[in-house]
Amino acid sequence: MRKIRAVLGALVAASCSLTVLPGVALAAPTAPYTALTIDLGEHGTRPIQKSGVYDPSNATMDAAADAADDFRITAKVTDTTFARLDAWPPLGQRWTAGQTYETAKSEDSVRARLSLNDERTLSCTTATGSLTVREVVRDPATEVVTAFAASYAYHCDGDPAALTGEIRWNSPVDYVAALPSPSTLDLGTYNLGTRRKSQLVVRAKGSLPVTFGAGNLAGTDSADYQIDQDTCSNRTVAAGDLCYLIVSAASPQAGRKTAAIHLPANTTAGELVIPVKANVVDGAKGAYFPVSPARLMDTRSGLGAPKAKLGPRQTVNLQVTGRGGVPASDVNAAVLNLTVTGPTSDSFLTVYPSDAPLPTASSINFAKGWLGSNNITALLGADGKVSIYNRNGYTDVVVDVVGFYASGLDTPAGFTNLGQYQAFEPYRILDTRTIGKGPVAAGTAIDGWVDFKADAFGDFNSHVQALVLNIIAVSPERAGFFTAWSGEGTKPVASTVNYGAGKIVPNLAYVQTVPCLSGCGREFGAPRYRIFTSATSHVVVDLVGVIDDGTVADGLRLRPMPPRRIVDSRIGQGLANALSAGETDTVVLSDRDYIQPEDEVAVLNMTAVAPEKNTVLTVWPAGDGAAKPLASNLNPAAGQIVSNGVLALLGSGDAFHVHNLSGQTQLVADHIGYLYRYPGTASQTTLTGSSRPQVAAAGMAG
Repeated sequence: MRKIRAVLGALVAASCSLTVLPGVALAAPTAPYTALTIDLGEHGTRPIQKSGVYDPSNATMDAAADAADDFRITAKVTDTTFARLDAWPPLGQRWTAGQTYETAKSEDSVRARLSLNDERTLSCTTATGSLTVREVVRDPATEVVTAFAASYAYHCDGDPAALTGEIRWNSPVDYVAALPSPSTLDLGTYNLGTRRKSQLVVRAKGSLPVTFGAGNLAGTDSADYQIDQDTCSNRTVAAGDLCYLIVSAASPQAGRKTAAIHLPANTTAGELVIPVKANVVDGAKGAYFPVSPARLMDTRSGLGAPKAKLGPRQTVNLQVTGRGGVPASDVNAAVLNLTVTGPTSDSFLTVYPSDAPLPTASSINFAKGWLGSNNITALLGADGKVSIYNRNGYTDVVVDVVGFYASGLDTPAGFTNLGQYQAFEPYRILDTRTIGKGPVAAGTAIDGWVDFKADAFGDFNSHVQALVLNIIAVSPERAGFFTAWSGEGTKPVASTVNYGAGKIVPNLAYVQTVPCLSGCGREFGAPRYRIFTSATSHVVVDLVGVIDDGTVADGLRLRPMPPRRIVDSRIGQGLANALSAGETDTVVLSDRDYIQPEDEVAVLNMTAVAPEKNTVLTVWPAGDGAAKPLASNLNPAAGQIVSNGVLALLGSGDAFHVHNLSGQTQLVADHIGYLYRYPGTASQTTLTGSSRPQVAAAGMAG
């Protein structure tokens, strides 16, 4: 499978101007020649890191041969940079003009030695190639070589591409050399939907002209590039003169794009090959931006909707963009906390894009008289609105916003860091049942913190903008709510978890953080958050993920979708049967679920339907041998219908496990989108739980 995206809008030239270099000719070298030419082409950068043509005009040339014909030439560019070539004939032999020798890393009775290196002195485990001697002049008295000319081809560690060039020492033998600048044409990083241009200059640096044939682009992503101007093809460029090409890139897909320019030429290699590369990114698209929790809708007061309970089969449209800190445009999804209070009947709400049909999915399920909330990621309509549908009875509905996902290429005005999701296997970071002084008193707040290991990822703490948490109210003394926020400023007028007396109520939460200054982790910098409770209650917090600042490797971005049901054990969809006590079952995503190779987390709304007993449901990745974590995702009481947002980290088989603790439980899961590994910051590694940032310690401040 491959993700194919249309190029967004008309292609716009990148905001850079190209200055075409004038065709100023430099003086051609004069005989006798002492020179070393290196044409890297598509060869790797070991043992030489770049192409070059070195002669007395740009380097200090040092060359000599000993009595055994062992030859060395060094081009010293500065005190710390140089290029060097060693050529030794086969054992017991001497160089013969007109002969081509097979070469290796070390000479033997058949093969000559050919080695190259620069100031990095990197060596190859194996080296193969050839050296063709053009001229050998010896001192009549001593037979020691006094002039030498040759051409060579070199392969390092089986690299199929050849590093090629010419050798001249006190020799009148003419040579052809074409030097591209740069050796690799790197168009850098540019946004999907734009066009980037760059210039490649080729100069004839030998003693003879360079004759080029018709150039072309080849390679994996050659279709993403084009040559806009070409003054090199089908032309002879005089020694010392130059030509140039203007190359542009525009790709319909994000990712690293590689190709190569091929220019047939009368050089040693027979052509000039210049690698071309670029990194195409989505700009801000799919990046997460936290906002301070803000209330968008409350049917009890008439905020954002009519002042009336939402009735049976009734839909209300809620404007999300342009409110609560959310920009007015370039937003396609929002993270909302959806609260139901005072319903007159068992029912459910479905939140979906305002311009889409009502899906077979639910966002929050509730019983008559229930008080509760659910965190959802909601795809917005083109008008920036969501529709909220109520199935049965009458209920008040409250909606708070905590963040949004961008749909455009530009970072929204007023925001800086393009947040990306770092997935964690669920990890318990706070439990007031085991630390502290008992339940948190009504009307007070606690500060929690989590300190991340700094070894393999640098100071990861400083990159954290927000934590993605599963916050659980355990046995509150009366009905009430939690509010979670960074702790800066006054408590927001928003709720995170709404709970009834004596219940165990979880809710997913995106919570902004600030650096903890004392009483936490390494005493400075650990991300801190605050939780207020309106009623006395125990607080349990599980870490699900982190929103970084967009600079950490392998961050994930959102590809949202309209809600759709992928699991309903009541009818055998996704899971064949209800989950029994102590049972673990596996949900496997497939082509029908629109999964792409780069997708790593399924964004879900998961519902436990009328379990036989009080139970705990836990979700974790399948296929990688990971053990079931201590953390929980759903904590339904017997007979309840309870929903919660779940960010299901997928294992290597595009699957996740679900474990049920007690009784028999039916399970429903609605799919909202995927979090995919963003190519702009993706590494080349296969991620596992241990290769991600790790928690060093966590707890409660003070």
